[in-house]
Amino acid sequence: MTISVFIDGAAGTTGLEIRERLEGRSDLTVVTLPDALRKDAGARRDALNSADAVVLCLPDDAAREAVALIENPAVRVVDASTAHRVAPDWVYGFAEMEPGQREKIAQSTRISNPGCYPTGFLALVRPLVRAGIIPADWPMTVNAVSGYSGGGKAMIAAFENSDAPDATDTAFHIYGLGLAHKHVPEMQGHGGLVHPPIFAPAVTRTYRGMIVEVPLQLRAMPKAPSLAAIRDALSAAYADSKLVSVEHTDDVGQLSIERIAGTDRVELFAFGNEATGQARLVALLDNLGKGAAGAAVQNLNIATGLDELAGLKL
Repeated sequence: MTISVFIDGAAGTTGLEIRERLEGRSDLTVVTLPDALRKDAGARRDALNSADAVVLCLPDDAAREAVALIENPAVRVVDASTAHRVAPDWVYGFAEMEPGQREKIAQSTRISNPGCYPTGFLALVRPLVRAGIIPADWPMTVNAVSGYSGGGKAMIAAFENSDAPDATDTAFHIYGLGLAHKHVPEMQGHGGLVHPPIFAPAVTRTYRGMIVEVPLQLRAMPKAPSLAAIRDALSAAYADSKLVSVEHTDDVGQLSIERIAGTDRVELFAFGNEATGQARLVALLDNLGKGAAGAAVQNLNIATGLDELAGLKL
């Protein structure tokens, strides 16, 4: 028996990436609607309720509307939008984040796919908060840069098409200057933090890839943790993971945003200076991979009882 999967929003950037990862698999069948019916409410309702699993690649309001159309209690939903990432009745789809999280995903019919930036931030911070190395009320800062595909079709056009309405020739720009980015509640809530972190996102002129960095003044922290303690805690948290790895090295002179672009993995680094008591925690991932489509496929696999790594790019 194969699993039927309907991707609502399959024509978008994330939807296309998901389709690519599902192509050629014999353990599932992708349900599609003709272009003329993609926005037909009746056809969508039927597809949403007849599939074994649904992946939503829609704007937030449209994702909420799609969920409201689902009346079949057996349908498993993976929502790639921001709409349900801090909703209490949805399971957060970051299998590696907490002990038992994978089991929660497997037992749920409502799974929220993590955001790309929060994936890197939480991969670094959550194990350290859980271990008591970072106090839950510590003032956190996260600096991050993404490839422009993270902005969807409009931003892709702006960077690639000189005739686009918002065309740009910039190499790098920062945004989220009002410190109210929609990823912040997700970072705070799932990070177990008392206060929202200062989030400083940026976009650079490369199609895909992401660097997420958390600087820490170790000497100012209550336990003045060592770099070794941080690395040990991260290594213990991801010891059994095939997708999240902790790189133990001090001889890296630089890290490129493209280092693991095109994969569905996350690489974590903890750099520091023992003399100054400072550290730079760094996560590398693909904003379209583990930051979006790769995570959605992983969650789909877990939720439907299939091989967790099937279709993923390692």
